[in-house]
Amino acid sequence: MGFGHTRSVALRGVNGFVVDVEAHVAQGLPGFAISGLGDSAVKQSSDRIKAVSALIEGLPVSQRRVTVNLSPAGERKIGTGFDLAILMAVAAAMGVVEDRVVADVVHIGEIGLDGTVRPVSGVLPLVRAAALTGVRHVVVPVADAAEARLVRGVSVHPVAEVTELVRRYDALRRGRAVEEVRVPPGPPPAAGVVKDLSEVVGQADAKLALEIAAAGGHHLLLAGPPGAGKTMLAERLPGVLPGLDDEESMEVTAIHSVLGALGPSVGGGRLITRPPFVAPHHGASQAAVVGGGSGHIRPGAITQAHRGVLFLDETPEFSKAVLQSLRTPLETGWVTIARAQETVTFPARFQLVMAANPCPCGHGWGKGLDCTCTPMMRRAYFGRLSGPLLDRVDLQVHVQPPGLSLAGRAPGESSAVVAARVTAARLAQAERWGPVLGERSPVNADVPGSVLRAAPWRLAPAATATLDRALETGSLSLRGYDRSLRVTCALE
Repeated sequence: MGFGHTRSVALRGVNGFVVDVEAHVAQGLPGFAISGLGDSAVKQSSDRIKAVSALIEGLPVSQRRVTVNLSPAGERKIGTGFDLAILMAVAAAMGVVEDRVVADVVHIGEIGLDGTVRPVSGVLPLVRAAALTGVRHVVVPVADAAEARLVRGVSVHPVAEVTELVRRYDALRRGRAVEEVRVPPGPPPAAGVVKDLSEVVGQADAKLALEIAAAGGHHLLLAGPPGAGKTMLAERLPGVLPGLDDEESMEVTAIHSVLGALGPSVGGGRLITRPPFVAPHHGASQAAVVGGGSGHIRPGAITQAHRGVLFLDETPEFSKAVLQSLRTPLETGWVTIARAQETVTFPARFQLVMAANPCPCGHGWGKGLDCTCTPMMRRAYFGRLSGPLLDRVDLQVHVQPPGLSLAGRAPGESSAVVAARVTAARLAQAERWGPVLGERSPVNADVPGSVLRAAPWRLAPAATATLDRALETGSLSLRGYDRSLRVTCALE
């Protein structure tokens, strides 16, 4: 009977690529086939469309032979977001809507059996991918409209029901005015609980280490007994970090969109502007932390912490596989998950903060009179943090519990005061290293050791004498040597 064509977008990692949705409707034995490497959710779209077609006049899908192709056919496609595009391609093939009207429009959305258009995850990166390929019109569910409108350069058309969308396309064909669906304003951003650095009692050395880590982008290990304030310090690191710029905000918001982790503030049309803070449980699997899954490859906690802070509380309690899998992302800022059917690369440029007790019982500090652990147990416990992993952690601090004499002291510096110094330090680093590395906002932690060890940045021999001896005796690796030089840059 005819051929119809429209477009949609599929996810690949945390990015998207445009998919051409083609439909051919013919006489013959009734059937509905979908080709193009779709998963089970895509294939089940035929059942949803056949049920909904009864609501649309002139669309007797169950009485025709329908073939749908999702191109490029060699790329995997997952999820229910293709429902709306497949329905519109079939409607164009049967003459219900005009093919030339829908051909260059991207349709995203799941269809319910009652004809409602339901939201899907990952709308922000999907619409962003469409805009980058020159698409100018995107149809999305009403619930996803505010998120889709975060992307510039594309017209977003929200739709609540498929019958309403068909009527709008019919009005366009007849040259009539089309009234857009009104999107209700989203809720105001949640106030949240502000965790200020002034709430941490004492811990001058640990606070200094936290400020140095924030200024230079260094990874940090906090070791000490329970109750010393390790978790409090880690939770306050995002509050002293600079806010995200526009490009970083779009990256972080897109990742959270794919994970379905956007809060009501973003649903109201706002980007994430603060560095995220992610703290997985120490029992989390490797797939949950690094990414993966048995079917669709999903981002893990390290990608959710992209441009922010990944906090591993009770780090020695994490499995060895999880800790070892952090080594490459810490070095490169990316994580690649390989499966038999596909390979996906996720961004993972995060700042790692690890917290650890001195021993399994936690009392092995000071004289350790209450500790029940043997020396072998202590060595084995901290030995779970391998040398190659610790080699990538620039700052390692022992946190002592505060004494009673500190209880009545006035609060220390606020996060705002420390954040101002961190911002000034970041600007100085960008001015120093930007021309050298060719990056927009480099920090000390980004500088290769080859640069730090060469003129004009190499320190005087007298300043590096101790490090040189440690390197020669083998007590310090070359990576550890470079790590020390990076921290020294922050103290200048």
